[in-house]
Amino acid sequence: MHFRETALTFASLEAVTSRRRMVELTADLLRRAGERSAERVVYLLQGRLRPPYEGLEIGVGEQLLTATLAKAYHCSRATVSRRLERLGDLGLVAEALSSEPKGARLTVDQAFDALLEVAHTSGAGSVEGKISRMATLLGRADSVEARYLVRIAQGRLRLGVGDQTVLEAAALAALGDRAKKPLLEHAYNVRSALGAVVRLAFREGEPGLKSLVPEPGIPVRPALAQRLGSARAILDRLGKVQAEPKYDGFRLQLHRDGARVWAFSRRLDNVTEMFPDLVAAVRRELRVKRAILEGEALVHNPETDEFLPFQVTMTRKRKKEIGAAVERYPLRLFAFDLLYSGHASCLGWPQSRRSRELRQMVRGGADDPIVVTESEMIDSPVRLQAYFEEMIHRGLEGVVAKRPDAPYQAGARGFAWVKLKRAYQSRLRDTVDLVLVGYLRGRGKRAALGVGSLLAAVYDEPRDRFRTIAKIGSGLSEEGWRALRAELDRDACRVRPKEVDSLIVPDVWVTPRIVVEVLADEITRSPLHTCGKVGDHPGYALRFPRLLTRRTDKGPEDATTEREVLRLFRLERRKSATK
Repeated sequence: MHFRETALTFASLEAVTSRRRMVELTADLLRRAGERSAERVVYLLQGRLRPPYEGLEIGVGEQLLTATLAKAYHCSRATVSRRLERLGDLGLVAEALSSEPKGARLTVDQAFDALLEVAHTSGAGSVEGKISRMATLLGRADSVEARYLVRIAQGRLRLGVGDQTVLEAAALAALGDRAKKPLLEHAYNVRSALGAVVRLAFREGEPGLKSLVPEPGIPVRPALAQRLGSARAILDRLGKVQAEPKYDGFRLQLHRDGARVWAFSRRLDNVTEMFPDLVAAVRRELRVKRAILEGEALVHNPETDEFLPFQVTMTRKRKKEIGAAVERYPLRLFAFDLLYSGHASCLGWPQSRRSRELRQMVRGGADDPIVVTESEMIDSPVRLQAYFEEMIHRGLEGVVAKRPDAPYQAGARGFAWVKLKRAYQSRLRDTVDLVLVGYLRGRGKRAALGVGSLLAAVYDEPRDRFRTIAKIGSGLSEEGWRALRAELDRDACRVRPKEVDSLIVPDVWVTPRIVVEVLADEITRSPLHTCGKVGDHPGYALRFPRLLTRRTDKGPEDATTEREVLRLFRLERRKSATK
């Protein structure tokens, strides 16, 4: 398959706004790619070369690409910089500078393999090596191919094609019916390598997708909890529950295959290097050689039963200080679920069985790095409320109530798990996680900081879009605002990202990537925001939102969903009506 076919489809995707049309274009591209090339085309659609958990970055920034374009097109860096200033996009600069290459067309495999070579170039002389390999690739590409090769290398493809769109397109292309998307979605939730799942759909069809089970070393997309506002509401909805503490820690999946151990974050990043103490504990404390378990890692002082804040746990992200952090802030993993054991998937087992098997699997004692979280079977609202208050008194966030007969719902936010968190002194009794999609520069003193307010959005999963719900102007120090502005500018766009649905036009648009935790007084109706907006009816907004912290453990698709906001709004209205 020629790469030009892929590039021309990318250009078509860039030009359309209809999601249905985007699905059709993507499905047609995958159909032409077929089993042989579908996996690579999927990763190119995502602007990457491998699944996110493998952590492979092409590693070509703006300065390096400027040098690359100068070398490829035999011009000065100043010429490239002037073009960039005028066009605002290095992909467009490459397109303008390139000329039709001589010889055979560049294939998808050739383009992909060349990008892989660039990504794997490291060590002494790696900068020049990357420039040389990338320039050679561009020399073989025509203008439209050059536009997208540069954008892929830079990590700024911006087609507006998210995972949900690819899954629907793959269902149409490989299975003949977009309504069969849930089959691919289930497989993707079990094995979070989207390209490999699409290839499997072409090769083995529905039977292959249905038979897929977890594999140690490939993260499972985590199950997520719903929210309810009271102990009684939880029991009315779930019946008898298995109640567990809600920790404010770093959610981890720990995988073991013999001596090999991996740790994956909630957003499926490979964070094994952050947790050498837990990796050693897995080898020492697990009774089985192949397993996938899930838990919450946090700094815990067993002598005082004190839990340190999430920010302390996150000091592990500073790689140069991990050794010191292991000594100063020893971690404990409170394991709460079992996804795979021996050579069998545990996802279909009821919660009570998974918890029982997990307790038998972990041999560690009460003071060891890995312990199985406590739990209690409860069918009384009075007892569940008392258990909740006990957890709050211990400094925890609250409780998670689980249906004892429920399977593990990978990648889903269902009522198998329901969280009840600490009540705040506001009508909105829980925080929400929002995605930043732009910012306004502000006036006066705030203008000097570079950010007056942040435009934030929730995730509309059915439409694979981000819809605005708040402008946030408080919660950070002056230093914090400056640091955030610098990070946002790295994702700045000249036009609204295609996946963003907004009536508000900020001074600077940004690619949806950064997730923040936000507390607000309440949810109100608003004609300015698109969250929940249908036709001429107003949407929903947060009143007096305050930024609490960055959620580096969450990706944009992990943010609070539009459906959750609507549920919270109805919940708050019912509470107000009963007062």
